[in-house]
Amino acid sequence: MALAKDLDRPPLAAEDLAAQLRALGVDGSAPLMVHASLRRLAPVEGGATGVVDAMLAALTPGGTLVMPLGSEGDEPFDPRTSCAEMDIGTLAEVFRQRPETRVNNHPAARFGAIGPQSGAILEPIPLHDYYGPGSPLSRFVTMGGRALRLGADPDTVTVTHWAEYLANVPNKRRVRRRYLLASGEERWIESLDDVEGIASWEGGDYFPRIWLEFRETGHVRTGAVGSCTGELFDAAPFVEFAVEWMETHL
Repeated sequence: MALAKDLDRPPLAAEDLAAQLRALGVDGSAPLMVHASLRRLAPVEGGATGVVDAMLAALTPGGTLVMPLGSEGDEPFDPRTSCAEMDIGTLAEVFRQRPETRVNNHPAARFGAIGPQSGAILEPIPLHDYYGPGSPLSRFVTMGGRALRLGADPDTVTVTHWAEYLANVPNKRRVRRRYLLASGEERWIESLDDVEGIASWEGGDYFPRIWLEFRETGHVRTGAVGSCTGELFDAAPFVEFAVEWMETHL
């Protein structure tokens, strides 16, 4: 949440936010997946639109911006018009609505992307085990993708789901869920349990613990971005760390 003193200062210009992102290390050399809290990042001129503009400017030339979108599970799913999942935040919904944003067609694992690598990252996506082999997450990591956290909660590092498929953990929990499509059809989709986790852990939700312990390894670059601390890291070493953590603790 923005501090009271932040609410009194003028909004940060989008070009200044882009400069902060570049100083952190954001550039067009690798696809970038963003997890951000607009409330903690604010204030920025133009709000969420200004933030996306700044990210794209920092990635120019040649970079690709990726965001998880998801969908509201109670509504019939249309890949182009269904709103982003409310828990993901306003920034994802504004990103989804941009005319240049490309999305994949999956009710359980919709991602959006802008940039030259969008197609290669987003498609194809398996109907089942949509975070597993052959998924956008697996390709994003293989392509040298990096993740950027801007005030996001510690349980929001989406590539952890790819690590769940790679980890040698016995008796991984699986689920089967029903999705209604805008066409009126329904789809039953099976996957590892990406809500409760692939196994029980005595500490509860293991996603935040993995992230917090990885952050202590020195592989995360940090710096001031807007009103929060930006955290930039390569996805591949994070996934390697997450796999080892799961195999040790789960």
